[in-house]
Amino acid sequence: MAHPVLIPILGDQLSLDLSSLDGMEPEDCIILMMEVANETEYVRHHKAKIAYILSAMRHHAEALRDRGWTVDYVMLDDPDNDGSFSGEVARAIERHAPSAIRVTEAGEWRVREMLEQWEERFDLPVTICPDTRFLATHAEFEDWAEGKKQLRMEFFYREMRRKTGLLMDGDKPEGDAWNYDSENRKPAPGGDLLMPRPIRFRPDDTTKAVIALVNAHFADHPGTTDHFRFAVTHEEAMRARLQFLDEALPNFGDYQDVMLRGEPFLWHSILSPYINSGLLDPVDLCRDVEERYRAGKVPLNAAEGFIRQIIGWREYMRGIYWREGPDYVERNFFGADRDLPGFYYDGDTRMECMAQAIGQTLDHAYAHHIQRLMVTGNFAMLAGIDPKQIHVWYLEVYADAYEWVELPNVLGMSQFGDGGLLASKPYASSGNYIDRMSDYCGACAYNVKTRTDEDSCPFNALYWDFLVRNEDKLSGNNRMSLAYRNWERKDSQEKKALRDRAATLLEQIETL
Repeated sequence: MAHPVLIPILGDQLSLDLSSLDGMEPEDCIILMMEVANETEYVRHHKAKIAYILSAMRHHAEALRDRGWTVDYVMLDDPDNDGSFSGEVARAIERHAPSAIRVTEAGEWRVREMLEQWEERFDLPVTICPDTRFLATHAEFEDWAEGKKQLRMEFFYREMRRKTGLLMDGDKPEGDAWNYDSENRKPAPGGDLLMPRPIRFRPDDTTKAVIALVNAHFADHPGTTDHFRFAVTHEEAMRARLQFLDEALPNFGDYQDVMLRGEPFLWHSILSPYINSGLLDPVDLCRDVEERYRAGKVPLNAAEGFIRQIIGWREYMRGIYWREGPDYVERNFFGADRDLPGFYYDGDTRMECMAQAIGQTLDHAYAHHIQRLMVTGNFAMLAGIDPKQIHVWYLEVYADAYEWVELPNVLGMSQFGDGGLLASKPYASSGNYIDRMSDYCGACAYNVKTRTDEDSCPFNALYWDFLVRNEDKLSGNNRMSLAYRNWERKDSQEKKALRDRAATLLEQIETL
């Protein structure tokens, strides 16, 4: 191969039909895959997250080789490893003398800026291909958002439904409604409702070697690899997908907001790490979900609820991320500046909901959307935690967290840090919501039914304190008007007791 085209493939681009490979012949190319310190250490990623990505990368390299591609693979502990994408591309250029570089666009701002420097740095033509694994191009999202003061997911989602034809009846939505979210909020079921169990994949020799590497190199990172269960190949990811479709999807709609002690997975798919890294195609998955609905195997609220998360929220978050720019991370509408409590990293708290959500996160690098939004995220916002700190935590601890999808979800939706660009109101609640949607409160050291006693649920007083602290910013929000009317109805003694209780909680936050 005289002067091949060099095709770098990044750790979240593990798709066999990646745009940078489209139209290329294996005999004319060298694929470069790189495990680099900069990507594993720019935040303290969960040990299981690093192990998942590195193992999936190594297995993907073998899958590409099986299909005839030449893969130059640089391992993390290679003594000559430069530790950065650009440094490893430079070394690969020395080895292979390529005629050009061809790469699929990066998913994050910091990597995009790196890729855009390559042509000048290496004096080679560089083609940056659009990432065709997404439905909406950057231009399409920009056109949709143009002139709008508020960017509501619901209306963007309808455009994606029309574009794909998913759950459409001609030009109308299936069932004459776009959104069945109101049917997807059933509380925790009683009795012995059979609960699906996601497949736990046994680590092979490649994965075992990666786990040993991670435990040696990243001992101070959060989490553990002791419960590693992820699929690391396309074939395994497809098995996980089939298990979800067959066993969990039928009840996913009804119980997607439920939280139960000792049950981290419930009826959720656990497919987001595979979708976001490239092992699964999101639209193909949605078409399978639609097919199950049309065959009468799953109800409409389950199919629509799942499809909305993929072609609605996921695509919408990506659009927000790229439209708002790299300074989006600095937004802090409430001016919150409290440090993230230490129990986010060890789960050592008497608040059962927090202990459950954080504990399973540290064990599995996973928690479902309600645990993230209404437990760990809600507490952080009520307590006035710096939104950038809570953003970093989410980026660190979840296996599916890449900045393009995690940052808007956390800063915009969970923390209302953008002041309402993304969400119509803060997702703030007292302990009542958690009590309604979980069995956590019955096992908690705190009493969810009281507000100002020494053992009262911290969420209760902190909720009212949050409203009062931010009244100047929120009282004009129509969706918050009822909450403020309820506050005004309280007598002065109760108001003082709530504020005093909140002040004590915030002073003692590390020991809650």
